[in-house]
Amino acid sequence: MRLPPDKLTVHLRKALAPLYLVFGEEILLAQEAADAIRAAAREQGYGERECLTVEAGFDWNVLRQKASSPSLFAHRRLLELRMNDAKPGEAGAKALSAYATRPAEDVVLLISAGKLDWQTQKSRWFAALDTVGIVVPALPVEVRQLPAWIERRLRDRGLHPAPEAVTLLSERVEGNLLAAAQEIEKLVLMVDDRSLSVETVWAAVGDSARFSIYDFVDAALLGESGRVIRILDGLRGEGVEPVLVNWALHREVGALSRLAFACAGGQPLEAALNANKVWEKRKPLVRQVLQRLTLADSRRLLQHCSRIDRCIKGAEIGAPWDELLLAGLRLAGRKLWPDEKSPTLSL
Repeated sequence: MRLPPDKLTVHLRKALAPLYLVFGEEILLAQEAADAIRAAAREQGYGERECLTVEAGFDWNVLRQKASSPSLFAHRRLLELRMNDAKPGEAGAKALSAYATRPAEDVVLLISAGKLDWQTQKSRWFAALDTVGIVVPALPVEVRQLPAWIERRLRDRGLHPAPEAVTLLSERVEGNLLAAAQEIEKLVLMVDDRSLSVETVWAAVGDSARFSIYDFVDAALLGESGRVIRILDGLRGEGVEPVLVNWALHREVGALSRLAFACAGGQPLEAALNANKVWEKRKPLVRQVLQRLTLADSRRLLQHCSRIDRCIKGAEIGAPWDELLLAGLRLAGRKLWPDEKSPTLSL
């Protein structure tokens, strides 16, 4: 059974499941979930803890041997299997499936793993663990979910934040959940009356936001011009190569152009989305973008991406970062071209 990290605490107050799988790229959530499971195990009498780390050449038979071996020191044990970013392979898949079929008595197995793609999540061994135990996905908190996550965490720590304070803190730690947790702990120590104002956040919290090239593209698709500017400035400050940003932008605009072309030719949008294998979760955003982006717009953006590429290579005069900003704002819905027949941009 899948259980989001924020629901795990309630579950752990009951009897523990025979096994847990914590996976995902959000380090903070993965660490906190694993720590919560360890603490619950100690409270419920699992007095011994043993760790196995999956590395090259790992013998998967050791998993069953360790789980089945009686302990001299404790009746109940917590056995940890740390896969990190390693893949189980055929031997590991068989061992994990077999363990899920017959979990060891008086043992709680805690498996920790990094990011697992959708193909892995459809594998037999993953399904077997999901059926018998609890699977906790430690996935990144999306930008639209971040304010609620921060407010909930602030209130759990006894603070009463003003809405503006939550908004400002969200902006300053976007894409960096570890920094968010650290800043919240700092604010807990600073605030005496438990009321958190926007002035306190301004004074205490530095800008720790971290962005990816995909954040830039998504902000443009969402029509958030301010975030487009802020994210691009952050990427430039972190030393990201403009060619990578342009690659992400070109890929997205190319997909939108194909969709717009299909719809212009009479194909229903839903059919075009399915034909182009657009993820179900992403479909609402793409539909929203196509309401404001015409086929002509998408083609002009493709031309602009080509111009950016030439600027990066020195084949054409122009500042790549300035051109990326213009293209991002245009994708966000800002009308920046003075003449729709000309690919030359100006503010």
